[in-house]
Amino acid sequence: MGLQIDGIDIYHTVTGGGPPLLFLHGWGVGHDSYLPLISQLAATHTVYAPDLPGFGKSPEPNAPWDVDRYADFTAAYCKANGLTEPVCVGHSNGGRVLLRLLSREEPGIKPPRMVLFSAAGLKRKRGCKVLLKVCAYKMGKVFLKPFPKLLERYRAGKGSADYRAASPLMKATMSKLLAVDLLDVLPCIKVPTLLIWGEDDTATPLSDGRKMEKLIPDAGLAVLPGGHWAFMERLPHTMRILDSFL
Repeated sequence: MGLQIDGIDIYHTVTGGGPPLLFLHGWGVGHDSYLPLISQLAATHTVYAPDLPGFGKSPEPNAPWDVDRYADFTAAYCKANGLTEPVCVGHSNGGRVLLRLLSREEPGIKPPRMVLFSAAGLKRKRGCKVLLKVCAYKMGKVFLKPFPKLLERYRAGKGSADYRAASPLMKATMSKLLAVDLLDVLPCIKVPTLLIWGEDDTATPLSDGRKMEKLIPDAGLAVLPGGHWAFMERLPHTMRILDSFL
């Protein structure tokens, strides 16, 4: 299903029946990756699940976006679909976008609940080894600047798997997203929030979930065995938790 938001042809799905629920996926995938979860949620809610610009079947934006731009898009998507009070659910980067949107004084929507699966948005302190690697990488770029092909090959071998797989524009988008730390805005979130985390998550460690539980005024944390996708890998357990919360 297609929908144009801010001049971008957005692919999305609307399924189920009941109170509205907005689902935002994580980095590097579209909403299709979460269809087993969406199907379960659709048993009790009308689920709206867009592919965010640059992911799934939605085209990339015209320029690199930061978290505020994705939050603006989410508000516009809700407005276009007449969503004023949707339950909000987000995984990883989708959680980051919801944290930014719902920490605003006027987010444009009034969700009765929010569910975050291993949400991104908190910057971690870099250890000495990491800082040395960053310095070495920057020095390498300086030395290779006169040799564009070598520089491109050097850059291609660095960064996370998600970063290496992204297009140049989405690499710049990832850099903008990672540059923002949402720690200070967590106390501004007034929505009852359920946090579901994998105890062995390495992408967004459990320590991030514990910080969010502490700083979001009305938040609770449920920990599952597994990593960044624990909520999908243990879907029956996840749904029992969600049934109780929703």
